[in-house]
Amino acid sequence: MKERVSLTRYTTLGTGGPARWFASPATVEDLVGRLAWAQAEGLLVAVVGLGSNLLVADEGFPGLALKLTGDLASAEAEGERLVAGGGATLAVCLHRARVAELGGLEFVCAIPGTVGGGVWMNAGAYGGDLAGVLERALVAEAEGTRWCTPEDLGLRYRASGLRHGQVVARAELRLTPRPLGEIRKAVVTMQAQRKAAQPTNRRTFGSVFKNPEHELTAGRMLEACGLRGFRIGGAQISPKHANFVENAGDARSTDAIALIAEARRRAREQFGVALETEVQLLGPIEVPPLET
Repeated sequence: MKERVSLTRYTTLGTGGPARWFASPATVEDLVGRLAWAQAEGLLVAVVGLGSNLLVADEGFPGLALKLTGDLASAEAEGERLVAGGGATLAVCLHRARVAELGGLEFVCAIPGTVGGGVWMNAGAYGGDLAGVLERALVAEAEGTRWCTPEDLGLRYRASGLRHGQVVARAELRLTPRPLGEIRKAVVTMQAQRKAAQPTNRRTFGSVFKNPEHELTAGRMLEACGLRGFRIGGAQISPKHANFVENAGDARSTDAIALIAEARRRAREQFGVALETEVQLLGPIEVPPLET
């Protein structure tokens, strides 16, 4: 257990202050022990994963931040299943599946995250999501662990019923046999699409908003609002894709929040749509409510 560990290097945007406490559990037993300790101390708990969908307050996080390692970050194919720890990266999971000639996980090539984070928000891309391949997940909390089905987890579009203090320790994914060549071809196509459309070579936290029930996606909507390249402080709306915030140099989380608030204001003003954030906020930080 470490004190006051900066979370800046644990987020892909590269902003945010320190966690009051930080730990890297490597086993389920260790994880449950940390969660029990935090509960006894009255502390909030959050898992940082790869930090690719995370915006941490500049003041930091006054709780326990966890980075899953060891057994909790492993991934192996077993028959037609992929068994992975919550801290396993989706890139490693895809590699293991590809070597075993198991298809169904190709869509994660566009998601720079972990299995646990993917289940937490039901991550998806190019027509696939975790709910479509997840058989069950082992959820750890202060009282112990339990296996949960996608229905138990309440998986839906970019969300689940999981709450802070509950951690996906392990997941079992049901895949289907697919020739190696087909998997590689599908991945190459998706990666090319992602590179062409998104700022993959910039520091971002991924998509800012969920796509609304509208004929336009969030990105197209914000582009129509004239927000491409719009900047506040060291953060800017990506000139390439308006649903991304980039660290344009010395950005602070407050700069990103200001951009998010302005984007929501313009979308409401021009389209009458209240965009919902996809990025997870950690610490004393929030997006100002839209004026009624």
